[in-house]
Amino acid sequence: MQPLTVDPNRLRATVEKLAAYPTRHTLTPGLTEAANWVAEQYRAIPGITAEVMTYTIPKGRRVPEDQQVVEVVATLKGESDRIVLVGGHLDSVNMQAGAGIDARAPGANDDASGVALALECARVLAGSKPKNTIKFIAFSGEEQGLNGSRALSKRAKDEAWKLEAVLSCDMVGNSSNNNGQKDIGNVRVFSEEATAENPNPQSRELARFVEFATRGKVPKFGVKLVMRRDRFGRGGDHTPFHLDGFAAVRFVEVHEEYTRQHSANDLPEFMDWNYLANVTRINALALGLLGNAELPPKAVRIVNDQSHDTVLNWDGEPGQEYVVYWRDTASALWKGSKVVRAETIKLVKINKDDHFFAVGAVGGIPVPAR
Repeated sequence: MQPLTVDPNRLRATVEKLAAYPTRHTLTPGLTEAANWVAEQYRAIPGITAEVMTYTIPKGRRVPEDQQVVEVVATLKGESDRIVLVGGHLDSVNMQAGAGIDARAPGANDDASGVALALECARVLAGSKPKNTIKFIAFSGEEQGLNGSRALSKRAKDEAWKLEAVLSCDMVGNSSNNNGQKDIGNVRVFSEEATAENPNPQSRELARFVEFATRGKVPKFGVKLVMRRDRFGRGGDHTPFHLDGFAAVRFVEVHEEYTRQHSANDLPEFMDWNYLANVTRINALALGLLGNAELPPKAVRIVNDQSHDTVLNWDGEPGQEYVVYWRDTASALWKGSKVVRAETIKLVKINKDDHFFAVGAVGGIPVPAR
């Protein structure tokens, strides 16, 4: 795997092709045409298979009647049946006053950028023969209420997928806005914490892992963690997976330009191809690690004693390497790590009062210590 070989020109070509459709609105033939084209792009990559998945969107506020629609599920088969997933949504929409479902909706940044990212990740990773299976998704129905991601998450549950990580990329190709703000060095990653209603801590731990594992790996570019489900009052395709118990996060640019969203003005000419390439590199790096991770440890425990040091124990596979992480309780970011080939470790002069700890397989999502 060489994620730095990501090609901005290929990303641009994919976005421009998709933006050339008059619309990719989920309820129009343009969505099906675009899905078939994307599926063919995946099938042209050696080692990748692609399915055009059909599901039903129920009648609702933006759907006048029940309708069958499609989305793309491409697969790079691994040695195991454990799965990691990356995707963006293929559908576009024009929500300007008076615009119908056939109104011009190029959807270049929202979200041909995420679809292009996933396709480029497949091209980069295809020859790597991963340990775990990697899936690349072009969701549909996002603009009608996350319908495609709901359908795929339900399928993952119904078919008992061992789905360990979901990276949703939505609007990841724009580095500036018309308010004079610009950030070419960061991409935001949103994640939801565990709650009493949904005690799933791994979405937040996936976000921390992506930041730590890719830190310094892409020159002058990195991850900015945002500790909330999504942008204020808004949603994305990672959320149905999180609510169904899977670890899922959302990537999105730092400075959105709202006047270009959901309009005929969401055009390729406003995008930053080097920025999109760097977000793609971050995703390819994370996928490469997650795609080759061994099984995570179980029952990670902190020994409850009074000491200047901290002892951690966990249940794992004998002889397997694990990564031990620690961070200050006031920090969201992992500060340090240590690789060990054991099921216990003593962290000298790192006290349990002032730090949080976790243990993960090499390349895997850390499991918090309790």
